[in-house]
Amino acid sequence: MLRDSANDGLKRTLSTMNLVALGIGAIVGTGIFVITGQAAAQYAGPALTVSFVISALGCIFAGFCYAEFAAMMPVSGSVYSYSYATMGEFLAWFIGWDLVLEYLFACSTVAVGWSGYMQSLLDGWGVHLPQQLLQATFGHEHGEWILTGSVVNFPAMCIVAIVTTLLLAGIRQSAWVNNVIVVIKVCVILLFVGFGLSFIDTSNWTPYIPANTGAFGHFGWSGVLRGAAVVFFAYLGFDALSTAAQETRRPQKDMPKGILISLICCAFLYVAVTAVLTGIVSYKELNVDAPIALAIDRAGTGLAWLSPLIKLGAIAGISSVILVMMMGQSRIYYAISRDGLLPGMFSKVHAKRGVPQNATVFAGIATGIIAGTLPLNVLSELVSIGTLMAFAIVCLSVVVLRRTQPQLHRPFKVPLMPFIPLLGAFFCVLQMAALPWNTWLRLLLWTLLGFVIYFTYGRRHSHLRKKYDV
Repeated sequence: MLRDSANDGLKRTLSTMNLVALGIGAIVGTGIFVITGQAAAQYAGPALTVSFVISALGCIFAGFCYAEFAAMMPVSGSVYSYSYATMGEFLAWFIGWDLVLEYLFACSTVAVGWSGYMQSLLDGWGVHLPQQLLQATFGHEHGEWILTGSVVNFPAMCIVAIVTTLLLAGIRQSAWVNNVIVVIKVCVILLFVGFGLSFIDTSNWTPYIPANTGAFGHFGWSGVLRGAAVVFFAYLGFDALSTAAQETRRPQKDMPKGILISLICCAFLYVAVTAVLTGIVSYKELNVDAPIALAIDRAGTGLAWLSPLIKLGAIAGISSVILVMMMGQSRIYYAISRDGLLPGMFSKVHAKRGVPQNATVFAGIATGIIAGTLPLNVLSELVSIGTLMAFAIVCLSVVVLRRTQPQLHRPFKVPLMPFIPLLGAFFCVLQMAALPWNTWLRLLLWTLLGFVIYFTYGRRHSHLRKKYDV
């Protein structure tokens, strides 16, 4: 069932350039500034460049599928809305609940990464916040939960509150701020790549694929695959981009261009930064919260002038990721609520600003609590599997809809059907298989919680079931 969204209250203000900037704003952030170093140090070594290529292939294939759906059904809700139209309410709820996990924990992960760079910048300026306000309340070490002695990660909660306030001001204002931030961080990244090339020590690339330690996923080709799975959520930006289709001026033309252009640009940036990073510093030393800052420091006085710019660029870059992810999260709540599967308060749109106000406030509160209390390693593990599952389902949904509803008007069509969607699903499932079992367990527990909510609330209040008296 394809819904008419012309009168839902959201304003169509985004152009192609806005969409490309939003996509780059979401994609280029934590993946470069935080997760790159940890994935290289723990899983793939210098071959993390191959991991990014594997992830990029899966994303590009999925991006074609997203583009077809977004042009055909320009509504808020991303893959949730697509699945609702193609596979029915129950599966749509399952996917929507998976997207809540994806966006909620992605926002929280990025906020914690932002906190790390802000602390580093403040320390360089001689400003030192109390230790009780710099770490998560809980830690997770050797499979056990511990109390860190900290109250909350205050900087992480602070940036979430700022971004929430900005989003409440309206989509046009949010997009303008994002455009400025994107220009800043792309310039900083290009400076790092350009000037860092002359400081590369090629011996740091040997061995290019470190020998496996004997455990699956720790170096060797299995490590390359796990590295691809871990960094996959860094490409989440174009998924968030598709949630804004209903706020795009010409969604049939602009959305496919925005998704594919931003995705290809960011894939090149990721590979370039990873190559320079692992060339300047041995991958063994990159398991830190600020790997690019570490590389600049290791380069010596020749790049000392770039260190504060890198930190400012990282803070700006990660801020734009939080902005787009928070926007996407609130639109998921809005879309699910509009179908009656969540309380109606989440689908209320502000009369003047044209934003889902209650959904945005709730997203800010939930994200702030999680970012302030849970550690980075736990948060990042919960994101990738949800992202991969959502992308795989989108790829398969395109094939299903082509067969079940071939008469639908498709302003943009996936080429080489059905090979590209099937390849996209294959790459996603391959990376999911490389994730550890406890990540699958957490996904299962989250899914069970979602089923409880659906059968106790969503099923009873479903607009579709009320309409057809199901």
